[in-house]
Amino acid sequence: MLSVDPHPLLDLRAFVTTLPRPLGEMASPPELLVLLAPDAEAPLTSDDTVRESVRALLRQGGFKPTGRSKPASEYLLKAVREGGLASINVAVDVCNVVSLHSGLPISVVDLDRARAPFRVSIAPPGASYVFNASGQTIDLNGLLCLFDADGPCANAVKDAQRTKTGPESRRMLSLVWGTVVLPGRAAQTETWYRALLQQHGASTEAVL
Repeated sequence: MLSVDPHPLLDLRAFVTTLPRPLGEMASPPELLVLLAPDAEAPLTSDDTVRESVRALLRQGGFKPTGRSKPASEYLLKAVREGGLASINVAVDVCNVVSLHSGLPISVVDLDRARAPFRVSIAPPGASYVFNASGQTIDLNGLLCLFDADGPCANAVKDAQRTKTGPESRRMLSLVWGTVVLPGRAAQTETWYRALLQQHGASTEAVL
């Protein structure tokens, strides 16, 4: 289902989630939402070492993970510290909880909006995609990305609008963008991530 080009730093974890009913019908319970606080008790804690290791991973191909192009996990931490994150849906909330505390960026792709085959590779010069509903684009040159049959669709900074989950989503591909510089962290993150999803009625299956 997923091929990964050789990379000296990447420790990628990927799995498929199947929900018992459409995502729009699954609200996040209070015990999940309390984990969206940076000081919530969690099995993983991020720090400056984790953040710099993730940035080094993204710099490997020539991308500059700063400013508006910083890793999604850094955006989450900043948003939480500046006023908190609002609940979106159970899949996004679980993803945000795990990324916030692990410090690793996570991508989520709706498998009914993407087209196989899937591959992870460095985006070439000129590659870009729209990442939000208002039509803003991100320059992907040098950035590790997930590609489907139609081109790049997700990465550790911003996922593509065309393959994001919606109220009707039932099957999703999640990617944890880990690095070999942090041994075991990606595996721990995947384990916790899948456990939280399963606690909310989802089933998961490893891809890598």
